Amino acid sequence: MRDPSHDASTDATGPAPTASASGVTEDGTAADPPAESSDQKSSRTILGSLIETGLHEMRRESSGLLLSGLSAGLDIGFGPLMMAVVLTLSPGSYGDLGTELLLAVVYSIGFIFVILGRSELFTEHTTLAVVPVIDGQASPRQLARLWGLVYAGNVAGGVAFTLLVSLLLPELGVVSPAAFETIANKLVSHSLTWLFVGGVFAGWLMGLLAWLVTAAQETTSRLILIVVVTATIGLLHLPHSIAGNVEVLFGLFTSPAIGVVDYVAFLGLATAGNAVGGAVFVALLKYGHVVRGAS
Repeated sequence: MRDPSHDASTDATGPAPTASASGVTEDGTAADPPAESSDQKSSRTILGSLIETGLHEMRRESSGLLLSGLSAGLDIGFGPLMMAVVLTLSPGSYGDLGTELLLAVVYSIGFIFVILGRSELFTEHTTLAVVPVIDGQASPRQLARLWGLVYAGNVAGGVAFTLLVSLLLPELGVVSPAAFETIANKLVSHSLTWLFVGGVFAGWLMGLLAWLVTAAQETTSRLILIVVVTATIGLLHLPHSIAGNVEVLFGLFTSPAIGVVDYVAFLGLATAGNAVGGAVFVALLKYGHVVRGAS
């Protein structure tokens, strides 16, 4: 997710751009916001920033979106990898409070790399790219294009990361194949209904994170928010389609207990749930309450 830059000047003799219900003009710039305190952004300002960023990403070249998505898919893999290292080296296991908390924290490492590194993550765009469509400044076709390119890059990056780690696995010495199987089983051992509903909650949390990161004004605040939100996803073992892509692939590549059907079912239902969670529970609801007078 990137902050857009605007260097085009407005023609003083031409008509002023028309602001939408959100307060963002048709050219993707925010209209003059109401006065706000220096230490907190208003809801309308946050919404305007999200729309600006979403429009900026939709206007990027396809190759740029795909490469950014690929980078995110690679970077996010360090979280699942560190989880496997913790399970291998720690005397505890799933169910032990200390181990569970440590696993949740290291799970957030990949998200820190991706979000602070400004790479494109599909689950952020379940909110970020949906808001401009709700606001009438982008089309569903533009949304589908962005989602498709970012998602393809994320999944391809996860596959590449998993293959690279699999090649190094015998020489690493700090992670065992059994740890990868344990992590994957935590995601694929549930019913199909649970995968979808759990995916909704994960998408909801990621959409909320996109909103909160936009509201935060300092890198330290953003870092804390990323850890808190994504560690919650990790602690609850919710199915995040992109991080989970790496987790289940590790199990698929290292254990006969994880099959292709498990992987496909997980990825499809987690993706659908993530999209619903971010688009409905964050984008639609936040937009609705802000344009109806929230300060």
